[in-house]
Amino acid sequence: MLSSLILAAARNSAVKKVVAGAPISRNVVRRFVAGESTEDVLAASTSLVGKGLRVSLDHLGEDTKDAVQARAVGEAYAVLLDRLAAAGLTPEAEVSVKLSAVGQLIDEQMALGLAQEICLSAAKAGTTVTLDMEDHSTTDSTLQILRELRRDFPGTGAVLQSYLHRTEADCRDLAYAGSRVRLCKGAYAEPESVAFQEAAEVDKSYVRCVNVLMSGEGYPMFATHDPRLVEIAGERAAWHGRPKETWEYQMLYGIRPEEQLRLAAAGHTVRVYVPYGVEWFGYLMRRLAERPANVAFFARALASRN
Repeated sequence: MLSSLILAAARNSAVKKVVAGAPISRNVVRRFVAGESTEDVLAASTSLVGKGLRVSLDHLGEDTKDAVQARAVGEAYAVLLDRLAAAGLTPEAEVSVKLSAVGQLIDEQMALGLAQEICLSAAKAGTTVTLDMEDHSTTDSTLQILRELRRDFPGTGAVLQSYLHRTEADCRDLAYAGSRVRLCKGAYAEPESVAFQEAAEVDKSYVRCVNVLMSGEGYPMFATHDPRLVEIAGERAAWHGRPKETWEYQMLYGIRPEEQLRLAAAGHTVRVYVPYGVEWFGYLMRRLAERPANVAFFARALASRN
């Protein structure tokens, strides 16, 4: 019921106006979203890169309903990538793309075509693209589009979610030379038939996947804020004889910033996932609706920046 209420609020313009104008809401937005404009995210990226971090930029807008909106997202990425290159921020800055934002749920071929255009823009800018993963119903489609993109753009990154039962096998399939794979826990409310329901089981799956990726020949990217998993990734890298430049940590913009800097100072590659755009309200509300427990997560994050 809480999820339904949050999603209803996300579609209500009056609620948006009230929430967006509240001081605590502005604090949340500034904390977790780099801003609404290309200039905002360029400024945030310049600051982060200047501190020795790397970034992956997400243009918000996953709730795409038509081809016009999907093409607008593709054009926004083209502009962003051109500006990143002009600012000298590539290759430290890459982009993350949700295929639903470029029409995956409307027309998979259109989404593939727009993703190819974004990858081409990224290649011209001297950087890469990572395909975000969404709910389990899109996993096969996303991995198929990934395979198509990697024919011409082999550096295109994948994302896998440890809470899905299938993910350990997917890690094995993708742990080949040149394959960039971001491993996260997953944030969508998924049924028991496809996903682990207990946090401890999700964590165990994450560790199994860390071992698979570390023992493979690809380039693993471990997206986690969990101190235990951060430590385990480092231990597994040492066990497998992995040099620091052959894998990386990833964390969200605004979450544990001091830990990001600590890891970077220790010689690790740390990439910050940075969302931006005018659709920030829907983004935050959907993140809360996916798992109502995220409400407490955001509250704790506001209470302590570290």
